[in-house]
Amino acid sequence: MLKIAYHPIYNHPLPKGHRFPMEKYDLLPQQLLHEGTCTEDNFFEPELLVNHKPILEVHDAAYFYDLLNLTLNQRAARKTGFPLSRQLIQREIIIADGTLKACDYAIKHGIAMNIAGGTHHAYSTHGEAFCLLNDQAIAAKQLVLQNKAQRILIVDLDVHQGNGTAEIFKNESRIFTFSMHGKNNYPFKKEQSDLDIELDNATTDSTYLNILKQTLPHLIDEQKPDFIFYLSGVDVIASDKLGKLGLTIHGCKARDRYVLETCKLHAIPVMCSMGGGYTPEIKTIIDAHANTYRLAQELFF
Repeated sequence: MLKIAYHPIYNHPLPKGHRFPMEKYDLLPQQLLHEGTCTEDNFFEPELLVNHKPILEVHDAAYFYDLLNLTLNQRAARKTGFPLSRQLIQREIIIADGTLKACDYAIKHGIAMNIAGGTHHAYSTHGEAFCLLNDQAIAAKQLVLQNKAQRILIVDLDVHQGNGTAEIFKNESRIFTFSMHGKNNYPFKKEQSDLDIELDNATTDSTYLNILKQTLPHLIDEQKPDFIFYLSGVDVIASDKLGKLGLTIHGCKARDRYVLETCKLHAIPVMCSMGGGYTPEIKTIIDAHANTYRLAQELFF
């Protein structure tokens, strides 16, 4: 059975006019239930981690406790893009727990998802661009520390480079970071992933998919991962406000199909976090994200 992490706190209230679409985290599970892709049994509710050790294996203690105690300096807080609050920090910790637990479900069932997550701009020592704690980095580190995986491949296909993830794992040979992203987009100063592929503005479906199909099988053959994290941001779509690529929603779905089919073909468990999506029409964002879940059900169950 497909297992999906979801908690009502994901839809954290933000000031009116804030550009981050928090409402998608409630609308997406509603859509999946309405259309019959999922039932209530598919969802599990992550919890507020009491043991912070998994977070501290990845994030600097001083930074984390500044978040926890709401003592982060004003400049660092502003860089996150969010007005800090106790509920927001709890939300970030709950998202991390969702990804941690989804990994165990993925090992058992082949795939698992988190409605939120994909917070790849969170560095070990600071947050930025709507990312405070790096959920996939936290979970990947735990998998190797607990010997649940020996080699991990992080496939980051959000339109923005996974700069925080690249920084966190720059000296970690067991975790390979692959980011395929817009060349002329945030972050304008890129970090160095183990493999970065930079795409020109208005990159089309066919160009994007050809590059992906030339790259992913080679990486799997070379790295021989026994677990994959997939960051399936839908901000690659041409209409996205914060992206500069040219994919259609059909191309985005074809991307997801190829990644998930490849994981299944090689019998590699995959954990998916949603990442970004900022198209003006919320319906488009929900449909694009829902495609990832529709494919997971179609291909794995």
